[in-house]
Amino acid sequence: MKICGPKCSLCGLILSVWGIIQLTLMGVFFYIRSVALLEDIGLPEEIEKIFDNDIEKVYKRADELYEQNALNCWIAAGFYVLLLAFSGHQMYSNIRSKA
Repeated sequence: MKICGPKCSLCGLILSVWGIIQLTLMGVFFYIRSVALLEDIGLPEEIEKIFDNDIEKVYKRADELYEQNALNCWIAAGFYVLLLAFSGHQMYSNIRSKA
């Protein structure tokens, strides 16, 4: 069953491959707690909420936020895998209908 045309399915294939690569790598970098991504975990806003600015609490919260962002990236990459499968099926359906 064709839902989208060949150009749309090709665009979906390209975007999904790029999304899978990018979000998987970002998830890995969040998982290994890359310092370059420190601003992306939202810790500066969290520091004001932590009482007494206890450094152990700050480190623990930073670890939790890194793990949560890694998980979010991997979930989004999973959605891109579903988009890849859908776009691949649509590409196959469009090629098969032309032949």
